Amino acid sequence: MEGWAELRREHFVRGVSIKELARRTGMSRNTVRAALRSATAPKYGRAPSGSKLDPFKDEVHRLLREEPKLPGQRVRELIAPLGYAGGKTILDDYLREVRPLFDPPRTFQRTVYRPGEICQFDLWEPRAEIPVGHGQTRRGWVVVACLGYSRAGAGALIFCTQIPDLLAGIRRCLWSLGALPQTLVWDRQSGLHAGGGRPTVDFAAFCGQLRVGWHFCERGDPQAKGVVERLQEFMEKSFEPGRVFANELDFQLQLDAWFDDRANPRIHKTLRCRPVDRLVEEQAVMAPLPSSPDVDRRWVLRVAPDPYLRFDTCDYSLDPRLVGRRVEARVTDREVLAVTLDTDELACRHPRSFARYRTITALEHVRALKIQRVERRDVREPVVEVRSLASYDALIA
Repeated sequence: MEGWAELRREHFVRGVSIKELARRTGMSRNTVRAALRSATAPKYGRAPSGSKLDPFKDEVHRLLREEPKLPGQRVRELIAPLGYAGGKTILDDYLREVRPLFDPPRTFQRTVYRPGEICQFDLWEPRAEIPVGHGQTRRGWVVVACLGYSRAGAGALIFCTQIPDLLAGIRRCLWSLGALPQTLVWDRQSGLHAGGGRPTVDFAAFCGQLRVGWHFCERGDPQAKGVVERLQEFMEKSFEPGRVFANELDFQLQLDAWFDDRANPRIHKTLRCRPVDRLVEEQAVMAPLPSSPDVDRRWVLRVAPDPYLRFDTCDYSLDPRLVGRRVEARVTDREVLAVTLDTDELACRHPRSFARYRTITALEHVRALKIQRVERRDVREPVVEVRSLASYDALIA
């Protein structure tokens, strides 16, 4: 190729004649003329000798026609008894070329979201367990939300994937984003999806209180919520590595700070702008936040002689003066409280513990129990008359 280019340069640029080029290079004049007439560079080539797979291509086509996703290993096993002696690479390369003819790959349309149209949600599980105090760690999940238009995100730590915890996570994410989109997009998450694209009763009630719609992605279609999937990938690479958490509150504080200082103010790779700037534009057209929907756990119990209620393996003390009375227990994402049904007296108010198998006793309940023990002791002691010793002397005399 270098010689061909040199001949053309000398002749067409410098004006050297064919006779002189033949003398300099030792080539014949016809060879020089052929090189000058050729508009493309010369290259080495030889006629294809064929492949060991050629006699079996029709059989490969037949197998793929019957089962387009047939693995290459199985195809090789089926054509080996017919005499195929080629290697794995030859067959795999050929399958890579012809398989799309029998199993056309899915094509995707680039989606453009309008401001305030959707908010995609997903669950992300940190690799390490979260410290929850008292020397314990616990498996946690993060409810991740991402607005389709601005790509602004938010996250909420939960320790259970039951419906109340999922709804509490959704509520916290929406309140972090500052407004309501038209539609909440989820995959077929257990607890939210009842089957057939229908929501569970609790999730439908939650969306009804917020006046928002819902949409569930089809089964096995992660690309449908790729916006939040890419945010999760960014969290795995940027948020979690190299961090140490004191407890669940510290985890949530660091997560909120990461969204405020790193994720939302960054230049988004696809948008070429900052999500926090587009969020201002999106909030202007989204619905305002209503009063917070009630997603707390509630149940009624009677205060037992051993005045404690149990939730999530932990025992929380109740007012011992209310033994025998019915109270409504209420568990939020931060506290455990109970009030009497008849008089609305406070039976307990404790910070919720995410550590397991603990007994949480309020100081005022210990004091009330101590006073009750003293009162019972005073009531049960008999009143004994105290007489003077002279009375006994008179009896003896």
